[in-house]
Amino acid sequence: MNTTSSRKGKPLLVEPTPLQRNVVARIVEMVQAQALPVGTAMTELSVARDLGVSRTPARAALAWLASRGMLERKTGEGFLTVQSPAQFSTVLLDVPVADSDRLFLEIARERNAGDLPTDMSEADLMRRFAVTRPTLLRVLARLAEVGMVERRTGHGWHLLPNDHDDAAQLESYRFRMLVEPAALLEPGFAMPTAWLEQMRQRHRAMLQRKWKDADAIDLFEMNAEFHEGLAAASGNRFLQMAIQQQNRMRRFVNYDWNHGRERMVVSCTEHLEIMDRLEAGERDVAAALMRRHLEKASTTGEAESAT
Repeated sequence: MNTTSSRKGKPLLVEPTPLQRNVVARIVEMVQAQALPVGTAMTELSVARDLGVSRTPARAALAWLASRGMLERKTGEGFLTVQSPAQFSTVLLDVPVADSDRLFLEIARERNAGDLPTDMSEADLMRRFAVTRPTLLRVLARLAEVGMVERRTGHGWHLLPNDHDDAAQLESYRFRMLVEPAALLEPGFAMPTAWLEQMRQRHRAMLQRKWKDADAIDLFEMNAEFHEGLAAASGNRFLQMAIQQQNRMRRFVNYDWNHGRERMVVSCTEHLEIMDRLEAGERDVAAALMRRHLEKASTTGEAESAT
């Protein structure tokens, strides 16, 4: 973590380096994927071991999370989580998208545009995208998980055909119509107030924007976080993992928005209504609204980023 000195000689935390941001993002991902409860202990040694990094960036990342109220430093115990997994968000940390996420989108763009060769070596990919091998391997592992690439004999990788056609897109919607309303009805569902207010503010800010094409990625990421956040609030890690996988697939093949501001307004307005119903404790109504929200999008022929 880069620091500067204050007049009193105390170090002041400033923006983390790209490596430190990456470790921060991976810690957040770990907390959410494992649904770690409040009070879970972390040390720089355990984080370094679990993430396969050195102790220096692990120490810096933990300090950054503590400075943002996600962790609390305990003498002799390292750090303790003080937020729920749903509240543990890189959005709250003002941390830019991790290098691996940027690479994920870059590969998606070139692959969908037909600009990537079918077969490439790791060295070719590292040169093409100017990334380190660890970052590349993390992204390739994510792509392999959603059936986009497979390893060839040796160190090469093969891009698989894009099977996310209209039929696959409809299947994805049908799956989400089964899973996402059910997540809102789970016995352990608990929506964090801070997350709800922040998500509501982001939707309202999006509605007030003068729309431009560059807003498409921000819109997709906000929508993805909305659906993942509700799944995380269910308290059921398997539901959360299912929605995370759907978002990874959607992010790869549907990062563009081709429907203008009007459809964005519809999507944001429907999300806000779902949040209002959840805040009022009307989970049955919210679940019905979620199903209708997904069903409408599935029948309009619009890209999945619409939801």
